[in-house]
Amino acid sequence: MNSAASRPTPEQAGPGRERPGARLRLDLYNNSDFDRGASRLKEALWVLCKCVFFLNPFPWASSLRVGLLRLFGARIGVGVVIRSGVNITFPWRFTAGDEVWIGEEVYILSLAPVTLGSHVCLSQRAFLCTGSHAWRRETFDLQTGAIEVEDSVWIAAQAFIGPGTRIGSNSVIGAGAVVMKTVPNNCLAAGNPAVVRVKD
Repeated sequence: MNSAASRPTPEQAGPGRERPGARLRLDLYNNSDFDRGASRLKEALWVLCKCVFFLNPFPWASSLRVGLLRLFGARIGVGVVIRSGVNITFPWRFTAGDEVWIGEEVYILSLAPVTLGSHVCLSQRAFLCTGSHAWRRETFDLQTGAIEVEDSVWIAAQAFIGPGTRIGSNSVIGAGAVVMKTVPNNCLAAGNPAVVRVKD
């Protein structure tokens, strides 16, 4: 049987369904049904606050940044250190335990919940990304997935943690690693794509 004959026509597939060889059509992209989790006013106030107290290189005290995050709905424990340049998209979808360190220019794209356990270190420019797109669909639909980082994890500089991943406790993510699937407890993940092995 001719495989091409079994493929749906564009009319049968519809704009939001996967089609082999579908071309990206950004004019069809629509994320109007995405739940941002807060009002536009609250989001605008957060952006203003973030520009002044987070993205600004001035060394504001971590306690001030933590207090502002809590004010906007984040759940944060004690002893948390937040350096300058940290970019958290939606603080109302961010949770961190005790004694968490977040280094300069860490980016937390919290379109879905991001949860950090206690004693977690996010080094400079680490990127926790909860969003992606359905690239097989011409409509390029937004896809989101929560990220969970358990206790005593180090995510080294410029590592990328993809949507829907869990980093098990006492694990290490190497510098520049690209992690797109769950990392078990007591493991080291390094490389692109990350190769996971039990810690020595």
